[in-house]
Amino acid sequence: MFRGLRQDIAAIKERDPAARNSLEVLLLYSGLHALMLHRPAYWLYRHNCFFLARALSQIARFLTGIEIHPGAKIGRGVLIDHGAGVVIGETAEIGDGCTIYQGVTLGGTGKDKGKRHPTLGKNVLVGAGAKILGPFTVGDNSKVAAGAVLLEPLEENSTAVGVPARAVRVAGKKVDNTLLDQVHIPDPVSQELCRMMMKIEKLERRIQELEEEKK
Repeated sequence: MFRGLRQDIAAIKERDPAARNSLEVLLLYSGLHALMLHRPAYWLYRHNCFFLARALSQIARFLTGIEIHPGAKIGRGVLIDHGAGVVIGETAEIGDGCTIYQGVTLGGTGKDKGKRHPTLGKNVLVGAGAKILGPFTVGDNSKVAAGAVLLEPLEENSTAVGVPARAVRVAGKKVDNTLLDQVHIPDPVSQELCRMMMKIEKLERRIQELEEEKK
């Protein structure tokens, strides 16, 4: 247990430049507190103590502002930065080394039983306010930009932007989560609009040429 806690603290110190020392992280970081309370809640849930597990998760929500269902499976080295308004559903799975910012929702899209929440691979970054909805997988080393709404699977080493989110592949390159860059991300919608404008300008020039030839 203490080894896992050290891993969580080390992950926060590595990826949060505001973290000054381990004691400060242990005493003052709500994201870490939410994970610390989730571990025993998850154990209770796995041993069919559903009421106690849910009660502990609600205490954690009251104390931290982060709601994690006790059934959610969360790996080690996960950073929930700030954390206010984060919601993680019952069948969600979060891999080692993931980074989740405030306002993120890992939710479902219906009332079906069974797997209905997303699975995040290792080292996934989910930007502030992003929503990932549905029982699909976000591949390792991927990014979901701030404010995006992801409704479909995302391959490894990819970036998703927009509403609904569209994937931008980063072919052959591993996404560096240590940069924690939610701003300098390609916008596929803007790129497509630029291509359309270039085609329109080309057509307008051709029409003008044809009109001059008729004269």
